Amino acid sequence: MNSYLTVEEAAAILAQDGIVGMPTETVYGLAANAFSPQAIAKVFEAKKRPWFDPLIVHIPSADSLSHLVKSVPALAQKLAEAFWPGPLTMVFEKLDVVPDLVTAGAPTVAVRVPSHPVAQALLRACPFPLAAPSANLFGRVSPTSSRDVLDQLEGRIDGVIEGGDCAVGVESTIIDFTGPQARMLRPGGVSREEIEAVIGPLATLETTAGEDGNAMPAPGTCKRHYSPLTPIQFVGDAVVSDDSRVGLIAFGKGKGRRRGFVKTVNLSDSGDLCEAATHLYSALRQMDLCGLDYVIVEEIPATGLGLAINDRLRRAAARD
Repeated sequence: MNSYLTVEEAAAILAQDGIVGMPTETVYGLAANAFSPQAIAKVFEAKKRPWFDPLIVHIPSADSLSHLVKSVPALAQKLAEAFWPGPLTMVFEKLDVVPDLVTAGAPTVAVRVPSHPVAQALLRACPFPLAAPSANLFGRVSPTSSRDVLDQLEGRIDGVIEGGDCAVGVESTIIDFTGPQARMLRPGGVSREEIEAVIGPLATLETTAGEDGNAMPAPGTCKRHYSPLTPIQFVGDAVVSDDSRVGLIAFGKGKGRRRGFVKTVNLSDSGDLCEAATHLYSALRQMDLCGLDYVIVEEIPATGLGLAINDRLRRAAARD
């Protein structure tokens, strides 16, 4: 069977409770009919995803929100006008039509409008929204190409739509509108600074939930997530011992020693955070192919997209 699908083929499969990989501007997602518990169960099974980790529901435009959520606060409407379609997810109180399996039993649902033209075409070809977590095995590095999807999930899913490499390269920012103040649950493709310029200060979730089996506050917030097979360490100026096989993920021109590494990948020679985000997951996958003892990561500025990059690297470096 051909693993690559057209939009029309994928829509037909989804209508029969199948699951398919689809490109978005952030990472490739594993799509299923968000209104079908049977299809959603297949997503969890294919990814080996724990049931307490909720999914993001994708819709073609903000006009579809009324089919999923009880209400949309004025500040959320402002963000939708500013950043949808795009790499922003917002959390609202859900309507009963959204299966509890999608939300890990929580009364809230995370929703976004992707900007990728293939994702938009697929959403408009389906008479239902699509639940679509990243199309990878749970906890592993997220896919930014169709080949990445098949490397992990071929034989476990019904195919993937080719959509080229993802332009953003890290997952969406998640903002929760179910409390007294909008709060950031996960940094991502839209920076905190950009969001606060539109709606004012955000609260920040300081703790990670889910490890005790309870529902997590948002997708992708496990302490350990986005993990390569090779251990990761953080240092300012990297120094390598002679008896270790070590790789380096660099950023910018660099101030420290960069010689003696088995493999070096620079996320952005010019220090561009957008470019670095695009290359992040590819760099982690490249390191896994080199048989290294560990990988050193240079410091990434904690501003703009740097917040999302550092978040992913911290979760990737976490060990049980």
